[in-house]
Amino acid sequence: MAHDGFFEQLHNACGGQLTVGDDINPRYLRDFLNQREGRALAVVRPRTTTEVAAIVRLCHNTQTPVVPQGGNTGYRAGATPDDSGHAVVLSLENMNAVRDINSAASSITVEAGCILANVQRVAEEAGLFFSLQLGAAGSCHIGGNLATNAGGLNVLRYGSARELCLGVEAVLPSGEVMNLLSSLRKDNTGYDLKNLLIGSEGTLGVITAATLKLFPRLVDRATAYAIVPDVKAALKVLDLCQKITGGHVESFELMPEILFKLLQKNMPDVPLPFSVLPPLAVLVEVAAEESASLSLQEALAEALACGLITDAALASSEAQRQQFWAVRELSPEATKREGSWSKLDVSLPADNLADFIDAVNHLIVDDVAGQYIVAFGHAGDGNLHLSLRPRGQAPEKNPALVAMLEEQILDAVYERGGSFSAEHGIGQTKLAAMKRYKNTTALTAMRAIKKALDPNNIMNPGKMIDVTSN
Repeated sequence: MAHDGFFEQLHNACGGQLTVGDDINPRYLRDFLNQREGRALAVVRPRTTTEVAAIVRLCHNTQTPVVPQGGNTGYRAGATPDDSGHAVVLSLENMNAVRDINSAASSITVEAGCILANVQRVAEEAGLFFSLQLGAAGSCHIGGNLATNAGGLNVLRYGSARELCLGVEAVLPSGEVMNLLSSLRKDNTGYDLKNLLIGSEGTLGVITAATLKLFPRLVDRATAYAIVPDVKAALKVLDLCQKITGGHVESFELMPEILFKLLQKNMPDVPLPFSVLPPLAVLVEVAAEESASLSLQEALAEALACGLITDAALASSEAQRQQFWAVRELSPEATKREGSWSKLDVSLPADNLADFIDAVNHLIVDDVAGQYIVAFGHAGDGNLHLSLRPRGQAPEKNPALVAMLEEQILDAVYERGGSFSAEHGIGQTKLAAMKRYKNTTALTAMRAIKKALDPNNIMNPGKMIDVTSN
């Protein structure tokens, strides 16, 4: 652990960007949902990869835990230190440069502290498009997006962060720099170390920079809400839209009535797409070089004729399109204003999605959950977000009921071939689920990888995987 000269060496390693003791801003110690708060030995804010390497090397030599931190917008306390006060929080916020944009290769190389919205803006200024779209785009960092393999609104068409990354630069637990930055689309030269780091939540190293994939900027977009009778019909609408638009559907979001009610109650200034709130609706967006609106209109007309939808509202302007998206993107905030919730993030095969939601709805009917289970999200790729507020109470008021309900829901996910974590990661709060649902052979392999790369277990300990369990 840290020795007498440790803070001086740490100060030198990070170029003086060091905060200790009572001077540490609480935002570095608290998770986004304000459910976990830890303590730290120090917070460092390096400005270069060389400084990151020096910090990690010092921590490796002294066996001091390191907690990498980006925008700290995650839901699983994956960038929050524990309460031991032994860890160094390594914030990447000062490493926010765009190193290169290569229009010919359709790629951009950025440092880990780049805010997602800034990457999107730089790409757009070059006439290109970076497809990762998240509600936290104005504050989340690319490093954190990669560390958690973020998904978001456009996974259906473009894939998650893993599919969008061509190469990474990272500092390993030894303090050595591994430079795999490249705009190559094909590189078949051994183990895929890049993708091993992506999604590892800082437990195998610190991502310091990345080369990301860009796409042509599609200028013609069409967006609509459609009222559907049930989830099975919604998925048929998606299939129809894909066929008629030639696979140009970018987003397909499931929106239950309760979300519209919470918006109406807690954010009344947000205009809703329907005067009478529907039991279930979908938000669909199509993007193409041209004729997006015509193809979406054709798809919706066909869906109406087939009885798959009962009504639809097509955005008639860019301003209305933004209003439609505001309904979806502000839904989590409207939910949050109702009080604290327990949040789950699951994915299922498309053919099991409707059955799973029926099973969740039965929990409400049976009064196990009481007032609120909100299931919504990225129906196009099978990723649902569930917010739980049993019997109208804050989760902390009835933790036993919440734990029982979460276990029943995740058991239902597991039984239907799904995943208990689709895009929010594991962090501290999903460790028990990891042990309960993850394949035991896979867990053993993960522990072996962790031990090989990080024998002292200094990199984000207590996150993703319990190295002490069997």
